Parts: sequence; structure tokens; C-alpha cells
Amino acid sequence: MANQTSENQETIKKIKDLIKDEKVAMLTTLTPEGKLMSRPMRTQEVEMDMDKEEIWFITEKDTEKYRDIERNSAVNLAYAGNSYVSISGTAEFVQDEDKKNDYWNKILGRLLNTSPDDPNVVLVKVTPEIAEYWESGVNVKTVKEFVKKMTSNKSLDDSNDLKDTVHFDQNTR
Repeated sequence: MANQTSENQETIKKIKDLIKDEKVAMLTTLTPEGKLMSRPMRTQEVEMDMDKEEIWFITEKDTEKYRDIERNSAVNLAYAGNSYVSISGTAEFVQDEDKKNDYWNKILGRLLNTSPDDPNVVLVKVTPEIAEYWESGVNVKTVKEFVKKMTSNKSLDDSNDLKDTVHFDQNTR
């Protein structure tokens, strides 16, 4: 059990490292019609420490994504850059004026055409539940690993060094 906890913590750290420099995530919500809808969101902060995992965004209340999250707080975040990371979790709205002011910048003000003290502006905190990543930053490693998998009897999921899954479960810490 201790070994699994250690591996989980290593994978959580790896996921944080993979997304820390990615500025934009695709936030996927569920519409009232049951359709998946993805929108780009600027990541404000990624906290993945021993005691909490949170990913922070800013939005406005008069948007479809706000209404989608109000109806169903299950969301997915997708990051793509040198690697690919998919994080499923739960979103909640937070009114924290200090955090809003910390995250606020001129670009955000122009994009939303408002200020951080606007009551329509709200923070979105996503608490991860499960995440998966695929490394692709090292092209030679990717091709070599793919060729190795294609020429062996093992499936791509067997001992795949290019991807991993982590469950953000309090019981495995």
C-alpha cells in the first residue's frame, strides 16, 4: 500500500509538472441536452500538494459553462502541449476576492470587459478525481516505445511508459 501511495504521489507530481506551464485547458461540461461542450479556459493556478489538489479558473456567471456546472459539477480538463493530460473532476464556484485580485490581469480585464470586483466574475475550482497523461515531448522515445509495443505480444496498455493514470483518492495517501 505504501508503494502504491508513493507511485500515486509521483504520478500526481508528474501531472503537475506537465500542466504547470500550459496556459490553456479545454474545460468540458455537460449541457442540459446531455451533450459534451468544451471551451478554452486560462488556467490561473495549479495546486497539487500533499494536502490538496485544485486547479483554478475565472469565468462569468452569465455564461453557458456556468449554468452547465451549476446543473452538473462533473467536468473534464484537457491540456495539450508537449504532452497530453486529461483530468476528470468536480467543479465548484468560489467567491474569494483576494484570489480574484491575485489572478486578475489586464488581458483578463479586456477579454471579459470588466473588473475583478464585478459580482458577475467568479472563480472556478476544479478538484481532480482521476487523471491520465500521455508523454509525447521526446519524439525518439515515443517512436521507439510505439515500435517496441507494435512488435511485441503485449498490448499498448501493458507496461506503457508513455502514459499513466492516477486516482486522486484520499485513501491512497
